[in-house]
Amino acid sequence: MEVSPEASSLAQGLRLVRLVTDREKQGRQLLGVSQLAAELDMEQSRVSRLAQELCDLGLLERLERGPFRAGPRFFSLAASLNVGWVHDSRAELEELVSSLGFRSRLSVRDGVRVLLLRSSTNNSVLGGFAKPGMVTPVWCTGSGRALLWDHSRNELEALLKDVNFIGVGGPAAAHSQAEVHALMERDRPQGFVLAAEEFEHGVWELAVPVRDPSGGIISALSVLGTRSDLERAAPELAPLLHSAAQRLGSASGA
Repeated sequence: MEVSPEASSLAQGLRLVRLVTDREKQGRQLLGVSQLAAELDMEQSRVSRLAQELCDLGLLERLERGPFRAGPRFFSLAASLNVGWVHDSRAELEELVSSLGFRSRLSVRDGVRVLLLRSSTNNSVLGGFAKPGMVTPVWCTGSGRALLWDHSRNELEALLKDVNFIGVGGPAAAHSQAEVHALMERDRPQGFVLAAEEFEHGVWELAVPVRDPSGGIISALSVLGTRSDLERAAPELAPLLHSAAQRLGSASGA
């Protein structure tokens, strides 16, 4: 069957968007026109035209002729597809901001990575930068360890067996499977994860798992602040986080 030029252009454009966004989610080096052309086995002039059209649509963006990355329209389209509990999480995140004053995030797990679904509108404070699609390690973030809450030691070891811990995370990051397990065992009795500078210097993260009505963990809800914000206040703040997580979990079954 003959494929129309329009269909061919659409397929190639989608391949281009997928390549760019997949690399960004995986934390890999972003690419320019010539590198994208090589990866896609397409003519450089063709990739250049498609990329410019996608930038004009806001699906991709390129700053100062640098590499390409996901554009604002890509994220607004993705957000429009979020329904139910993911959509409701926006209000929960902003309520946490209103009541606690901290940055808040909703994240999910993708293997050994944590994928940010939503963040509160004040997420840029303290020099932080995050937008939907940002990827962080599962073993050295509060949200990541909340997503591992139900993992046994054997399950943790199987999940993290190929992880390279060297040079990843903040000053208090775990550097082995055993250290991850020890942190989990430390936090479980108190019912929440408190990650102290495990990913970023000077940043503490309080996190809890979000469970669906059957009890399975579907995401993690967290707030971020400084040591003075969270070290002593965490036991008082955790119930508020648990309540929000329970509402989101209940909504996920609707």
